[in-house]
Amino acid sequence: MRIRLIQIAHARSGDKGDTVNIGVIALEARYYPVLLREVTPERVKEHFRDLCRGAVERFELPNLGALNFLLHASLGGGGTVSLRVDAQGKTFSAALLRMEIDVDEKESLP
Repeated sequence: MRIRLIQIAHARSGDKGDTVNIGVIALEARYYPVLLREVTPERVKEHFRDLCRGAVERFELPNLGALNFLLHASLGGGGTVSLRVDAQGKTFSAALLRMEIDVDEKESLP
């Protein structure tokens, strides 16, 4: 079955130069393995295919039940030179939470 990421996680985002930083945190510890499986760098890169021009890195934080992503070359040069509406990457977290993921019914998700 397919659900939106927002059903099992919350997220925050920001920037450093031309790189977006997105933290994705499982709402419950039992959802963290689903995040590991479904929210891969490749899927995040595809989700932001029109905005992310560089590599996507993923860092795992199992003690926090969280993932941290760096999306390089994603802000049109960064806050001081970008002509984008969201030059600091603040809305990227909300956009990522709209991503659809696959889950098994046996995972007892919401």
